[in-house]
Amino acid sequence: MRARLVVVLVALATALTGLALLAAPSTAKTPLRYVALGDSYSAASGVLPLDASASAVTCLRSSRNYPHVLATRIGAQLTDVTCGAAETKDFFTAQHPDVSPQLDAVKSDTQLVTMTIGGNDSGVFINSILECGAAGLTTAGQGSPCKDKYGSSFEDTIKNTTYPSLVKALKAVRAKAPKARVAILSYPWILPATKGCYPQMPVATGDVPYLRHEQATLNDAVRRAAAATGATYVDLNVVSNGHDACQPIGTRWVEPVLAGTNPVIVHPNALGEQKMAEQVRTVLHLP
Repeated sequence: MRARLVVVLVALATALTGLALLAAPSTAKTPLRYVALGDSYSAASGVLPLDASASAVTCLRSSRNYPHVLATRIGAQLTDVTCGAAETKDFFTAQHPDVSPQLDAVKSDTQLVTMTIGGNDSGVFINSILECGAAGLTTAGQGSPCKDKYGSSFEDTIKNTTYPSLVKALKAVRAKAPKARVAILSYPWILPATKGCYPQMPVATGDVPYLRHEQATLNDAVRRAAAATGATYVDLNVVSNGHDACQPIGTRWVEPVLAGTNPVIVHPNALGEQKMAEQVRTVLHLP
Protein backbone atom coordinates (compact mmCIF):
# COMPACT_ATOMS: atom_id res chain seq x y z
CA MET A 1 0.00 0.00 0.00
CA ARG A 2 2.80 2.38 0.91
CA ALA A 3 4.65 1.58 -2.34
CA ARG A 4 1.53 2.34 -4.40
CA LEU A 5 1.10 5.63 -2.55
CA VAL A 6 4.68 6.64 -3.38
CA VAL A 7 4.12 5.83 -7.05
CA VAL A 8 0.93 7.90 -7.12
CA LEU A 9 2.60 10.86 -5.40
CA VAL A 10 5.55 10.76 -7.80
CA ALA A 11 3.22 10.64 -10.79
CA LEU A 12 1.18 13.54 -9.40
CA ALA A 13 4.30 15.63 -8.75
CA THR A 14 5.55 14.97 -12.28
CA ALA A 15 2.23 16.01 -13.76
CA LEU A 16 2.09 19.19 -11.69
CA THR A 17 5.65 20.07 -12.68
CA GLY A 18 4.76 19.66 -16.33
CA LEU A 19 1.72 21.91 -15.94
CA ALA A 20 3.80 24.53 -14.15
CA LEU A 21 6.33 24.55 -16.96
CA LEU A 22 3.57 24.97 -19.53
CA ALA A 23 2.02 27.82 -17.58
CA ALA A 24 5.28 29.64 -16.82
CA PRO A 25 6.07 32.60 -19.11
CA SER A 26 9.02 32.12 -21.44
CA THR A 27 12.16 33.96 -20.38
CA ALA A 28 13.65 33.87 -23.89
CA LYS A 29 13.67 37.30 -25.53
CA THR A 30 12.82 37.75 -29.18
CA PRO A 31 15.70 39.57 -30.87
CA LEU A 32 14.98 43.19 -31.78
CA ARG A 33 14.17 43.49 -35.49
CA TYR A 34 16.71 46.07 -36.62
CA VAL A 35 17.14 47.56 -40.11
CA ALA A 36 20.20 49.67 -40.93
CA LEU A 37 19.88 52.19 -43.77
CA GLY A 38 22.25 54.84 -45.03
CA ASP A 39 25.41 55.79 -46.85
CA SER A 40 29.11 54.99 -46.58
CA TYR A 41 29.38 56.35 -43.04
CA SER A 42 26.85 53.70 -42.04
CA ALA A 43 28.36 51.06 -44.33
CA ALA A 44 31.89 51.79 -43.01
CA SER A 45 33.25 51.79 -46.55
CA GLY A 46 36.96 51.07 -46.43
CA VAL A 47 36.88 49.12 -43.16
CA LEU A 48 37.72 45.46 -43.68
CA PRO A 49 36.47 42.79 -43.80
CA LEU A 50 33.37 43.13 -45.97
CA ASP A 51 30.20 41.56 -44.66
CA ALA A 52 28.89 38.33 -46.18
CA SER A 53 25.85 39.71 -48.02
CA ALA A 54 25.56 39.61 -51.81
CA SER A 55 25.70 43.39 -52.25
CA ALA A 56 28.60 43.96 -49.86
CA VAL A 57 31.20 44.44 -52.59
CA THR A 58 29.02 46.82 -54.60
CA CYS A 59 28.23 48.84 -51.50
CA LEU A 60 31.63 48.52 -49.79
CA ARG A 61 29.78 47.41 -46.68
CA SER A 62 31.89 46.31 -43.74
CA SER A 63 31.10 43.65 -41.17
CA ARG A 64 32.56 46.09 -38.63
CA ASN A 65 30.22 49.00 -39.35
CA TYR A 66 28.27 50.55 -36.51
CA PRO A 67 25.07 48.61 -37.30
CA HIS A 68 26.92 45.30 -36.94
CA VAL A 69 28.65 46.47 -33.77
CA LEU A 70 25.36 47.69 -32.30
CA ALA A 71 23.41 44.57 -33.29
CA THR A 72 26.03 42.35 -31.66
CA ARG A 73 26.02 44.40 -28.45
CA ILE A 74 22.23 44.36 -28.05
CA GLY A 75 21.54 40.94 -29.57
CA ALA A 76 19.42 42.34 -32.40
CA GLN A 77 18.38 40.64 -35.63
CA LEU A 78 20.05 42.90 -38.20
CA THR A 79 19.06 43.57 -41.78
CA ASP A 80 21.84 45.78 -43.14
CA VAL A 81 21.25 47.54 -46.47
CA THR A 82 23.68 50.42 -45.96
CA CYS A 83 25.53 51.31 -49.13
CA GLY A 84 28.45 53.54 -50.00
CA ALA A 85 27.54 56.71 -51.95
CA ALA A 86 23.83 56.38 -51.09
CA GLU A 87 21.63 59.46 -51.30
CA THR A 88 18.14 59.96 -49.91
CA LYS A 89 16.72 59.10 -53.34
CA ASP A 90 18.20 55.62 -52.97
CA PHE A 91 15.67 54.94 -50.24
CA PHE A 92 13.07 54.93 -53.02
CA THR A 93 14.89 53.70 -56.15
CA ALA A 94 17.53 51.06 -56.85
CA GLN A 95 21.02 52.45 -56.36
CA HIS A 96 22.63 49.67 -58.45
CA PRO A 97 21.26 46.74 -60.47
CA ASP A 98 21.95 44.39 -57.55
CA VAL A 99 20.98 46.88 -54.83
CA SER A 100 17.26 47.35 -54.15
CA PRO A 101 15.70 50.55 -52.80
CA GLN A 102 16.70 50.69 -49.16
CA LEU A 103 13.13 51.15 -47.97
CA ASP A 104 12.33 47.64 -49.25
CA ALA A 105 14.11 46.32 -46.16
CA VAL A 106 11.84 48.20 -43.76
CA LYS A 107 8.75 46.21 -42.77
CA SER A 108 5.67 46.98 -40.71
CA ASP A 109 7.07 44.93 -37.81
CA THR A 110 10.54 46.53 -37.86
CA GLN A 111 11.38 47.77 -34.39
CA LEU A 112 14.55 49.81 -34.88
CA VAL A 113 15.92 51.77 -37.85
CA THR A 114 19.21 53.69 -37.92
CA MET A 115 20.96 55.70 -40.63
CA THR A 116 23.40 58.35 -41.71
CA ILE A 117 22.16 59.95 -44.90
CA GLY A 118 22.18 63.29 -46.68
CA GLY A 119 25.91 63.82 -47.05
CA ASN A 120 25.91 62.69 -50.67
CA ASP A 121 22.76 64.52 -51.75
CA SER A 122 23.38 66.87 -54.67
CA GLY A 123 27.04 65.94 -54.36
CA VAL A 124 27.43 68.89 -52.01
CA PHE A 125 29.25 67.54 -48.99
CA ILE A 126 31.61 65.14 -50.72
CA ASN A 127 32.20 67.57 -53.58
CA SER A 128 33.08 70.36 -51.19
CA ILE A 129 35.71 68.18 -49.52
CA LEU A 130 37.20 67.29 -52.91
CA GLU A 131 36.98 70.81 -54.31
CA CYS A 132 38.46 72.40 -51.23
CA GLY A 133 41.23 69.81 -51.12
CA ALA A 134 42.12 70.52 -54.73
CA ALA A 135 41.98 74.27 -54.12
CA GLY A 136 44.24 73.90 -51.10
CA LEU A 137 46.88 72.19 -53.19
CA THR A 138 46.99 75.12 -55.60
CA THR A 139 47.84 77.52 -52.79
CA ALA A 140 50.10 75.16 -50.80
CA GLY A 141 47.61 75.28 -47.94
CA GLN A 142 47.47 79.06 -47.67
CA GLY A 143 44.48 81.41 -47.75
CA SER A 144 40.85 80.40 -48.34
CA PRO A 145 40.60 79.60 -52.06
CA CYS A 146 37.54 77.36 -51.65
CA LYS A 147 35.54 79.89 -49.65
CA ASP A 148 36.55 82.62 -52.06
CA LYS A 149 35.25 80.59 -55.01
CA TYR A 150 32.10 78.97 -53.64
CA GLY A 151 30.92 81.29 -50.87
CA SER A 152 27.64 80.13 -49.35
CA SER A 153 26.63 77.90 -52.28
CA PHE A 154 27.31 74.59 -50.50
CA GLU A 155 25.38 75.57 -47.38
CA ASP A 156 22.55 77.05 -49.45
CA THR A 157 22.07 73.70 -51.18
CA ILE A 158 22.05 71.87 -47.84
CA LYS A 159 19.38 74.18 -46.47
CA ASN A 160 17.22 74.35 -49.58
CA THR A 161 17.61 70.87 -51.09
CA THR A 162 19.13 68.40 -48.63
CA TYR A 163 16.92 69.31 -45.69
CA PRO A 164 13.56 68.69 -47.43
CA SER A 165 14.96 65.47 -48.89
CA LEU A 166 15.87 64.30 -45.38
CA VAL A 167 12.35 65.06 -44.18
CA LYS A 168 10.88 63.10 -47.10
CA ALA A 169 13.11 60.10 -46.41
CA LEU A 170 12.36 60.03 -42.69
CA LYS A 171 8.62 60.32 -43.29
CA ALA A 172 8.81 57.39 -45.68
CA VAL A 173 10.59 55.26 -43.08
CA ARG A 174 7.94 56.15 -40.52
CA ALA A 175 5.13 55.26 -42.95
CA LYS A 176 6.60 51.80 -43.53
CA ALA A 177 7.36 51.07 -39.88
CA PRO A 178 5.01 53.20 -37.77
CA LYS A 179 5.95 51.48 -34.50
CA ALA A 180 9.72 51.47 -35.00
CA ARG A 181 12.23 53.65 -33.23
CA VAL A 182 13.90 55.64 -35.98
CA ALA A 183 17.31 57.20 -35.37
CA ILE A 184 19.42 59.34 -37.67
CA LEU A 185 23.03 60.13 -36.81
CA SER A 186 24.93 63.32 -37.47
CA TYR A 187 28.29 63.01 -39.19
CA PRO A 188 31.40 62.84 -36.96
CA TRP A 189 33.73 65.79 -37.38
CA ILE A 190 36.09 65.53 -40.35
CA LEU A 191 38.17 68.63 -39.59
CA PRO A 192 39.05 70.50 -36.39
CA ALA A 193 37.42 73.84 -35.70
CA THR A 194 40.32 76.01 -36.81
CA LYS A 195 43.83 74.78 -37.51
CA GLY A 196 44.00 71.97 -40.07
CA CYS A 197 46.76 69.51 -40.93
CA TYR A 198 47.94 70.29 -44.44
CA PRO A 199 48.92 68.23 -46.43
CA GLN A 200 47.49 65.25 -44.51
CA MET A 201 44.16 66.94 -45.14
CA PRO A 202 44.99 69.19 -48.13
CA VAL A 203 42.64 71.98 -47.13
CA ALA A 204 43.95 75.54 -46.98
CA THR A 205 44.17 77.10 -43.53
CA GLY A 206 41.36 79.59 -44.18
CA ASP A 207 39.09 76.87 -45.58
CA VAL A 208 39.25 74.66 -42.49
CA PRO A 209 36.66 76.69 -40.51
CA TYR A 210 34.71 77.14 -43.76
CA LEU A 211 34.30 73.37 -44.23
CA ARG A 212 33.73 72.81 -40.52
CA HIS A 213 30.85 75.29 -40.63
CA GLU A 214 29.43 73.56 -43.68
CA GLN A 215 29.45 70.24 -41.85
CA ALA A 216 27.77 71.92 -38.88
CA THR A 217 25.06 73.13 -41.29
CA LEU A 218 24.59 69.58 -42.60
CA ASN A 219 24.38 68.13 -39.09
CA ASP A 220 21.87 70.81 -38.15
CA ALA A 221 19.76 69.89 -41.19
CA VAL A 222 19.80 66.30 -39.94
CA ARG A 223 18.77 67.47 -36.46
CA ARG A 224 15.92 69.60 -37.78
CA ALA A 225 14.66 66.82 -40.05
CA ALA A 226 14.60 64.42 -37.12
CA ALA A 227 12.64 66.92 -35.03
CA ALA A 228 10.17 67.49 -37.86
CA THR A 229 9.42 63.79 -38.29
CA GLY A 230 9.53 62.41 -34.77
CA ALA A 231 12.83 60.59 -35.29
CA THR A 232 15.63 60.50 -32.73
CA TYR A 233 18.67 62.62 -33.50
CA VAL A 234 21.92 60.94 -32.46
CA ASP A 235 24.26 63.89 -31.98
CA LEU A 236 27.93 63.20 -32.62
CA ASN A 237 29.06 66.83 -32.49
CA VAL A 238 30.28 66.73 -28.91
CA VAL A 239 31.56 63.16 -28.64
CA SER A 240 33.49 63.29 -31.95
CA ASN A 241 35.12 66.62 -31.20
CA GLY A 242 38.88 66.10 -31.04
CA HIS A 243 38.63 62.87 -33.05
CA ASP A 244 38.78 64.39 -36.54
CA ALA A 245 41.00 63.28 -39.42
CA CYS A 246 43.88 65.49 -38.25
CA GLN A 247 44.38 63.48 -35.06
CA PRO A 248 46.83 60.56 -34.66
CA ILE A 249 45.96 56.91 -35.12
CA GLY A 250 44.08 55.63 -32.11
CA THR A 251 42.49 59.03 -31.51
CA ARG A 252 40.94 59.89 -34.85
CA TRP A 253 37.61 58.40 -35.88
CA VAL A 254 37.87 59.57 -39.50
CA GLU A 255 40.78 58.80 -41.81
CA PRO A 256 42.64 61.60 -43.64
CA VAL A 257 43.44 61.92 -47.35
CA LEU A 258 47.16 61.19 -46.91
CA ALA A 259 48.84 58.67 -44.60
CA GLY A 260 45.55 57.10 -43.55
CA THR A 261 44.81 53.46 -42.75
CA ASN A 262 41.69 53.00 -44.89
CA PRO A 263 41.57 52.68 -48.68
CA VAL A 264 38.46 54.88 -48.66
CA ILE A 265 39.66 58.31 -47.54
CA VAL A 266 37.80 60.80 -45.33
CA HIS A 267 35.59 58.08 -43.87
CA PRO A 268 35.23 56.58 -40.40
CA ASN A 269 37.67 53.90 -39.34
CA ALA A 270 36.78 50.90 -37.17
CA LEU A 271 37.21 52.95 -33.99
CA GLY A 272 34.88 55.63 -35.33
CA GLU A 273 32.23 53.05 -36.20
CA GLN A 274 32.52 51.54 -32.74
CA LYS A 275 32.06 54.95 -31.14
CA MET A 276 29.07 55.69 -33.38
CA ALA A 277 27.47 52.45 -32.21
CA GLU A 278 28.11 53.40 -28.59
CA GLN A 279 26.45 56.78 -29.09
CA VAL A 280 23.37 55.21 -30.68
CA ARG A 281 23.13 52.80 -27.78
CA THR A 282 23.49 55.61 -25.25
CA VAL A 283 21.00 57.99 -26.85
CA LEU A 284 18.37 55.30 -27.40
CA HIS A 285 18.96 53.72 -23.96
CA LEU A 286 19.40 50.31 -25.50
CA PRO A 287 20.39 47.38 -23.27
